[in-house]
Amino acid sequence: MRLRNLLLMVVLAAPLSAQRPRARDLGLTIGTFPPGPLNAITDVAGVRVGHTTVARGDSINTGVTAILAHGGNPFREKVPAAIVVGNGFGKLAGSTQVNELGQLESPIVLTCTLCVPRAADAVLTWLLALPGNEDVLSANPVVGETNDGYLNDIRARPIAEADVLGAIRGASDGPVAEGAVGAGRGTVAFGYKGGIGTASRRLPERWGGWTLGALVQTNYGGDLRIDGVPVGRELRTRGGGRGTGDGSIIIVLATEAPLDHRQLTRVARRALTGLARTGSSMSHGSGDYVIAFSTVRPWDRRTVVAEESLTPLFQAAIEATEEAIYNSLLRAETVRGYRGEVRALPIDSTTAILKRYGAIPR
Repeated sequence: MRLRNLLLMVVLAAPLSAQRPRARDLGLTIGTFPPGPLNAITDVAGVRVGHTTVARGDSINTGVTAILAHGGNPFREKVPAAIVVGNGFGKLAGSTQVNELGQLESPIVLTCTLCVPRAADAVLTWLLALPGNEDVLSANPVVGETNDGYLNDIRARPIAEADVLGAIRGASDGPVAEGAVGAGRGTVAFGYKGGIGTASRRLPERWGGWTLGALVQTNYGGDLRIDGVPVGRELRTRGGGRGTGDGSIIIVLATEAPLDHRQLTRVARRALTGLARTGSSMSHGSGDYVIAFSTVRPWDRRTVVAEESLTPLFQAAIEATEEAIYNSLLRAETVRGYRGEVRALPIDSTTAILKRYGAIPR
């Protein structure tokens, strides 16, 4: 147990993948709207993110990522939320109640497919123990997943309650670690190492001045395009990538724009457009989900954003999702795992391709 805890502490204490760039470090500017100060989902005031990375030898590569809408009691301070399904080959616990009531009453936890039940039980442990919840007899943990069974011995179901509680309790509102961390430790995207990525957009004041942030867990395939450039095809000519179309993605959107459930559903659907821009076809075997929430509770419908003012938020959702996906790939490092090694997206080759197509300055 001491060795396991030491390994977890080492991974959790690691720097924020400073060795590998984010999209903007390469000179990529995705879309029109500017990012927030951190270019992360935590640019939305109050939002917190925590990771527990579980890596043991070559057989266990998985983890937990927790997203909290605020620092209070989520059961007592519910926020508006919606869940949209692109392709439903997945196990998203808690989704039906979120869409029935239009509310989120728990942290959003991401992990591996066969770890969902244990993660949900751990979220219940945390929720029921919060002061003020002594009389709670029903709670709705929201737990999403992607299948990391190539790099992770997923049948071992290596996530423990302590891993989930560590991610929730360690969540902060600062910079977000990306790449092969947390729930992204064992994921694969476009045949390269996937992982956790994040980005944000801030609207001009004339369009509300709202911030929208995205966080993704990428584990899907297709034909990789970066800002429209056929990077996957170009790399395959050099012997890179496996070109698989299978896999899944969880997209989490947060905003402080006062949106109700129906409006959040509309915004969440646009995130799938950002996913499509990266080259995904949302294959038969993919679980493609978007979980969207507002940190503001507009119970009075007169306080919600006017319908005609949603378009900039639609665009922000597309742009932030697209860039978050690129960040998940660019930040991720090569990982050797249960069934083999998955190499990181090659930075030098990718940069050269982007320059040749004029996507970034030469």
